[in-house]
Amino acid sequence: MSVRPPAHTLSDSDTWAAIGNDLEAAIDGNLALAASSFQLPSGAITAVIGPNGSGKSTLLNLLAGLLRPTAGTLEVLGRPSGSSTDHIAYVLQATNVNDTLPISVREVVTMGRYSSRGLVGRLSADDRAAVQTAMDALGIADLARRSLHELSGGQRQRVFVAQGLAQDHRLLLLDEPLMGLDLVSSAAIERVITDERGDDRTVVLTTHDVSQALAADWAVLMAGRVIAFGPPLEALSPENLALAYGIKVVQAADGRFVVDDPAHAAVAGRHVHLDRSLHLEIPGSGLHRE
Repeated sequence: MSVRPPAHTLSDSDTWAAIGNDLEAAIDGNLALAASSFQLPSGAITAVIGPNGSGKSTLLNLLAGLLRPTAGTLEVLGRPSGSSTDHIAYVLQATNVNDTLPISVREVVTMGRYSSRGLVGRLSADDRAAVQTAMDALGIADLARRSLHELSGGQRQRVFVAQGLAQDHRLLLLDEPLMGLDLVSSAAIERVITDERGDDRTVVLTTHDVSQALAADWAVLMAGRVIAFGPPLEALSPENLALAYGIKVVQAADGRFVVDDPAHAAVAGRHVHLDRSLHLEIPGSGLHRE
């Protein structure tokens, strides 16, 4: 996401898209999320960030109703998690499709209407309009007749985001939507994420990029559990980042956040590793990116 000041200002009148209380989850008998409590605001963009294996995808699966809590409670869109997946669209980080399957871009995007129309239900004018609007938003209308296996990775990602966008939804879940994409695809998906904000629609996305998390309206920092949540500059404080990543994060005099890793101290004849930026920058905030 382009780095910019969050546009969503929370107030006492805000409602919550999701509320977790002492939430726990296990996968194959192993604890995947330790007891966590948090709130995610409606009509806002929430970024979920943390190290590999920190529970980001687990949290999305819980929000989507694909995974049931083993302890605690989770309420999503005013209902207990898993009681209904209506109005929840989920775009996975990687969607495997058989390259021999003769399926077009339009057909893939149209699948987003199946949750409300059914597999054999006749498409209405509203359904076709939703599919076209989603393709236009992602800049893939000219690819409508192309086979999915003919597309680049970035184009495929835009198709799957369009499929989620075409679905009747109030909550859009995106797992690493911008990872490894070309500039055109990144820009198209960023626009969609920004446009989804408001109108009683909520976006929750996972990321490894601190600058993307700082550009969101709300942040959730994870490390096997929810370490912190709230406005990004508060949730992603140096102290919280250090707790989540197990490293020391300090703020330099010029405003940068710098990783202080004693395992990579300067060695004569080698380049210096100590000054490693965490890619932070928000105009007017004193934070900078290198």
